Amino acid sequence: MHALIVVHARRKGEVRMFKEVLQEVVDGTQGGVAGLLMGFDGIAVEQYLRDGTESDVESVGIEYGAILKDIRRAAEMLQVGETQEVAVRAERMTTLIRPVNDQFFVAITLAPTGNLGKARFLLRTREAQFRSGLE
Repeated sequence: MHALIVVHARRKGEVRMFKEVLQEVVDGTQGGVAGLLMGFDGIAVEQYLRDGTESDVESVGIEYGAILKDIRRAAEMLQVGETQEVAVRAERMTTLIRPVNDQFFVAITLAPTGNLGKARFLLRTREAQFRSGLE
């Protein structure tokens, strides 16, 4: 089903391709490494890796996507509103994840010294492009 949604969005030409938007966010962020648009079912829709980067971004997305689902469930049970973003800061990588809708999320990975604030801003301001492309 995801493939049909993406093909439909690209044919209509209503939004820039997802890869281009991911590239804007990754390349526009100091320390940006990779970007991923993925379904909560673990199927990657699109990904972008900065030149010269070797990263298993799909595995990162699958693992952190499962955690994001748990966080969303907890927020719902606690009645604190919808989860807007989650950042995971590890020793060798920082990952910022934003749900796009109930079925998809976008994730950006950064080097440990990457500019998390800029990544947050760029993802937030491009969220509508992802959302409209998935309708």
